[in-house]
Amino acid sequence: MSHWLDKLERKIGRYAIPNLMNYLTVLYVIGFAVFTVNPLFYVRYLSLDPAMILQGQVWRIITFVMVPPSTNLILCVILLYVYYMLGRQMEGILGTFRFNVFIFQGIILHVLGSLLVYVATRGAYRLGPDTQYLILSMFFLFAFMFQDAQFLLYFAIPIKGKWMAIIDAFYFAYAIVQGFLPNGSYAITLGAFVSLLNVWLFFLSNRGNNPYSHKERKRKKEYQKKMHHAQRPLHYYENGARHKCAVCGRTELDNPSLEFRYCSKCNGNYEYCQDHLFTHTHVK
Repeated sequence: MSHWLDKLERKIGRYAIPNLMNYLTVLYVIGFAVFTVNPLFYVRYLSLDPAMILQGQVWRIITFVMVPPSTNLILCVILLYVYYMLGRQMEGILGTFRFNVFIFQGIILHVLGSLLVYVATRGAYRLGPDTQYLILSMFFLFAFMFQDAQFLLYFAIPIKGKWMAIIDAFYFAYAIVQGFLPNGSYAITLGAFVSLLNVWLFFLSNRGNNPYSHKERKRKKEYQKKMHHAQRPLHYYENGARHKCAVCGRTELDNPSLEFRYCSKCNGNYEYCQDHLFTHTHVK
């Protein structure tokens, strides 16, 4: 039976925003400009303030994302570049629809978390976490999915993905505990907690259809070893394209940035684009 998320994608997938990381990067750039000119403007009119949202300032649900990763120009540029490249890779791996689900689900959880704390404490806490930990959770998800991949910590120290995921997990744990320490920040605790919750819910929603499980990664490695010794016959389609998605019919001529892969679980040589490689129904 097709996964429920696959069914949802077939119904509303056309409304997913392609290249979502481009828009998030633009928001961060605008946020940096706002903080440079007048930091109080963000706090007064753009931050995630549940009291103001309940009074009708609903734009804060989106504008609170604008907090830049750093107010230092050089560091901000470096971090935004890392965020952008990571987001692009995540969209290529998960597909546009699922990447949209991960990001917007995280934003919604931030908003709901702030509203719940505000209501539960009767307005005593107007917590407004930014999306810093949402982006870090995206890195955590990436490192967890590719545990054998090698990353460059601080752009210099090579380290495997599984160790990066462990380091990131400890970082999140410290952030959550920090809010309960003297002079700690409950906003940081809330931001870290809902970001981890977002990762957990994302994996839960993909349960039974997770191409990044240990079993699936092992199967994929074995398949790639077999394919290394066998060359697939070169062929061209009628329009001269070499690759064509079996679901949407797009080729590299429609979009040169599309990536195509064959599915080892399908009976036959079925090729899929990056948006449908992990979401199609296998041909038996």
